[in-house]
Amino acid sequence: MDIANPELERYATEHTSPEGDLLAELALATSESLDAPGMMVGPLEGTLLAMLVAATGTTRVLEIGTFSGYSALSMAQALPEGGRIITLEISERHASFAQAYIDKSPHAGKIEIRLGPASESLSELEGPFGFVFIDADKGGYRDYYEHALRLLGEGGIICVDNTLWSGRVLGESPLDADSEAMMEFNDFVVRDERVVCVQLTVRDGVTLIRKKQ
Repeated sequence: MDIANPELERYATEHTSPEGDLLAELALATSESLDAPGMMVGPLEGTLLAMLVAATGTTRVLEIGTFSGYSALSMAQALPEGGRIITLEISERHASFAQAYIDKSPHAGKIEIRLGPASESLSELEGPFGFVFIDADKGGYRDYYEHALRLLGEGGIICVDNTLWSGRVLGESPLDADSEAMMEFNDFVVRDERVVCVQLTVRDGVTLIRKKQ
């Protein structure tokens, strides 16, 4: 299921600030070299992430799920000098691929990839982070969310990707484990009295979350 009309999404992308040569090169290499290139956020969502990072005014970003590095590089452009992104990745191949493109960027010094299971890396981190982006294995979202709340600073935002899951959250059977996990996660967040959330129909669904004041 297309979450947004493909023609309107293409129009929206065309009327969004361009991604730049390095990100365009990275997007092409991702599609040619990695399995499941659709996991990459792409120019529309990448620019949204950068806009959100800039709006928070944060100097510390946490990303759970690096994949090819497109989202980390998008967000790094919005950080001031001295800003820092810690991005967590379990796949050595993905981490190596991302690092190669990060090294080409003038923002390379802002990004640190930590390799290993996210749950272990998260347990070792200390906050606060002003922005947290969750885009990893769907079965782990609840755990990542709880860590993100612990690490989130005052006024910070959690951004969660794939929360519409190609429309499978509507409950059409048969459901796989990831679909069920995403439905349970969405239901949990909207009922969580600690936070305020809004779900957006951008690409595969993006949910923005902040702690209540």
